Amino acid sequence: QVQLVESGGGLVQAGGSLRLSCVASGLKFSTYAMGWGWFRQAPGKERELVAAISRNGGSTYYGDSVKGRFTISRDNAKNTLYLQMNSLKPEDTAVYYCASRTRYSSTYYAPTSSPEYDYWGQGTQVTVPS
Repeated sequence: QVQLVESGGGLVQAGGSLRLSCVASGLKFSTYAMGWGWFRQAPGKERELVAAISRNGGSTYYGDSVKGRFTISRDNAKNTLYLQMNSLKPEDTAVYYCASRTRYSSTYYAPTSSPEYDYWGQGTQVTVPS
């Protein structure tokens, strides 16, 4: 059974940094994951893609609002996905979810929409007070 567990969320002042982690169990990153992503959902808003990374790590995608501030990466040996978040803003406040895709796709493709993902974590709250 595949499980994704996020951690690293919390309360941070504007301008600060956090690193989110997502540990996968029941799924070997390097063999079965075709792509990974971080999404977020703020109260009253739709879930949006924050960042995505392809299977081979060679392709990444970032939402316009986080470009230049957030970095997605993964460690296959640790079966872990990361999201480094710098220069945090109040508008970054949301529940952050990691997601993995196991259906076949190009090793260079970073999935950018929710329906393209097969497994989801339970979410971790990030709060940046205004």
